Amino acid sequence: MTGLTLKDIRKSYGSVDVLHGIDLDIKQGEFIVFVGPSGCGKSTLLRMIAGLEAITGGEMYIDGHLVNDVPPSKRGIAMVFQSYALYPHMTVFDNMAFGMKIAGESKQEIDRRVKAAAESLQLTQYLGRLPKALSGGQRQRVAIGRAICRDPKVFLFDEPLSNLDAALRVATRIEIARLNEQMADTTMIYVTHDQVEAMTLADRIVVLSAGNIEQVGAPLDLYERPANLFVAKFIGSPAMNIIPATISGTGSQTTVTLTGGMSVTLDVATDASEMGKQASFGVRPEDLRVADGADYLFEGEVSIVEALGEVTLLYIEGLVPGEPIVVKLPGIYDVKKGQRMRFAADRQKLHLFDATGHTYRK
Repeated sequence: MTGLTLKDIRKSYGSVDVLHGIDLDIKQGEFIVFVGPSGCGKSTLLRMIAGLEAITGGEMYIDGHLVNDVPPSKRGIAMVFQSYALYPHMTVFDNMAFGMKIAGESKQEIDRRVKAAAESLQLTQYLGRLPKALSGGQRQRVAIGRAICRDPKVFLFDEPLSNLDAALRVATRIEIARLNEQMADTTMIYVTHDQVEAMTLADRIVVLSAGNIEQVGAPLDLYERPANLFVAKFIGSPAMNIIPATISGTGSQTTVTLTGGMSVTLDVATDASEMGKQASFGVRPEDLRVADGADYLFEGEVSIVEALGEVTLLYIEGLVPGEPIVVKLPGIYDVKKGQRMRFAADRQKLHLFDATGHTYRK
């Protein structure tokens, strides 16, 4: 059973601490995605798993074996980088076979593995071509195929689609999803900035910020039940709307008074000690709808309309000074700039965070 265990993993460059004690268990066959803003440490953590960065502190286990001092070539890991890193003078076949030739595999085994990988990635017809005769998406699939041929215990992907255009990103993302199904027993760890990649590929997402893990969970768990304000605003596009509030009623349900004076009741239990405390009220743009009666959450003036066809984004002024509330309505919606509108949302879709940014649990 090939799994990974990280215990209090730390990384420092001189006096600069980059990772501050990462604890994480990854099971065999899981597809784990690391997400977070630039500089949060996700690529550094991936490179430490690969053995390309030294571990400053803590312990790392692969398949139950301590690997802190094990060189990359002995860890049973294959890595796909952001750049294709293909040899331009070698054919697709030779690029995919190169690692196995260095390892001394037989010609028969090399031929079998390369052809099997090429078939799974729809590269069979390109095996005799040089990289310059391939598209960007095909080159990235060759890089993935080269990793497959090593028959690794663990796949590491470091933003492999970031150099591709939108259409190729979608096509190659589908190929990676198919690959994950075909190699169900192989553990995969994937770093990305792209939320669509994270939400569609991951079994679990690890959200990192400033060298710490903010939350680990299934994609929809993070979307529906963020642990704190950081996760709430990072997962989802557009980001969750956050409105300053004061707790004005406690009990099995909590009432908050928003900036602007509106009161909202949420399905969150609080006790009397929370009364009068500052909080943050959250609602996702896609959970808002145009109010069809007197029961509404807030009202404001439309400052910007973004008609995207599949959705219409409205930017509403008047509730939070200097920061518009974003409303995401399905399809095409006929709204004019300057129009004053009211919006509502289902109570179970509302979120509440305390003064430290942590979620009040429902």
